[in-house]
Amino acid sequence: MANRFVLNETSYHGKGAIQEIAAEVKGRGFKKCFVCSDPDLLKFGVTKKVTDVLDAAGIRYAIYSEIKPNPTIENVQTGVKAFKKSKADCIIAIGGGSSMDTAKAIGIIIANPKFADVRSLEGVAPTTKKSVPIIAVPTTAGTAAEVTINYVITDSEKNRKMVCVDVHDIPVVAVVDPDMMSSMPKGLTAATGMDALTHAIEGYITKGAWAMSDMFHLKAIEIIAKSLRGAVANTPEGREGMALGQYIAGMGFSNVGLGIVHSMAHPLGALYDTPHGVANAILLPTVMEYNAEATGEKYRDIAAAMGVQGVEKMTLDEARKAAVAAVKQLSEDVGIPKDLKDIVKEADLDFLAQSAMDDACRPGNPKDPTKEDIIALYKSLL
Repeated sequence: MANRFVLNETSYHGKGAIQEIAAEVKGRGFKKCFVCSDPDLLKFGVTKKVTDVLDAAGIRYAIYSEIKPNPTIENVQTGVKAFKKSKADCIIAIGGGSSMDTAKAIGIIIANPKFADVRSLEGVAPTTKKSVPIIAVPTTAGTAAEVTINYVITDSEKNRKMVCVDVHDIPVVAVVDPDMMSSMPKGLTAATGMDALTHAIEGYITKGAWAMSDMFHLKAIEIIAKSLRGAVANTPEGREGMALGQYIAGMGFSNVGLGIVHSMAHPLGALYDTPHGVANAILLPTVMEYNAEATGEKYRDIAAAMGVQGVEKMTLDEARKAAVAAVKQLSEDVGIPKDLKDIVKEADLDFLAQSAMDDACRPGNPKDPTKEDIIALYKSLL
């Protein structure tokens, strides 16, 4: 079986990278941009950093900001209408996963009108045309949506998140500028950073992992472990490291899948509006313990990448415990809650577990869980 890898056509990295946007827009012959960005980024002037570049270059644009932190079907539908009204020919997505996921869904539906029912995009939808061209500019160091073929939309009526996987949705250009992330508050920096670490660890142990994806994931773990504490403290080195580390993690997991940390985190976001990174961070160590027996020597590699000393001399069991302990320590150091007591209601456990079992990320888990296993994992964190 062939292993497929899908990446951006072009990506820019480093301070000031957003200045390249104007040249990309003009060089690709685009006439008007549809700027997708969330209300807070508009309010605090983050989106303006990019629109200033467009203004200076005389590039026309329309702004769409009806985007929730966990974007909904309605956000996508209103965005499709707004895009058509704008008569734009490309999309610039500025923000975290919410803005980029919304942009991907809009771009796919515009190019593939028969998928106008957003629910029809869940899973691996048989679209035939590439999305409206997207230039993605992340403002958080976590989701890596700028380099992935995935997006997640919330079905508010059914209290569930739909994971959509489509090679046609990947942004043509990613612009990863740490200056765009410098205004992130500590809590968001910590949560999105732990999301990136979850991507790297789950991607490394998922069933679909192979040599090329392993290369990206191990390097991402190493960079994130070295950089996240600094990013939370808002050091330039920490911001730059996380901007790169989260992107590298995205290069890997987008192509090989994830596991049950994500499938359990998604329903927490759908039902309780829990920030995705926080949900992942709380679940990660517990799920790592559950998966350990099915991962061979990989936790030894994870522990070494996390900076644990003397891993090569440890027994396999010791190395696995060291990997989990290193993740727990990093999570604690950046202020992530240790449990789900203030989030999950016990009466919802059956619904949450079934949602996790139905989630598109679940089949990639290295150990096949039962619904009862998922319930027990949730319960252990209450």
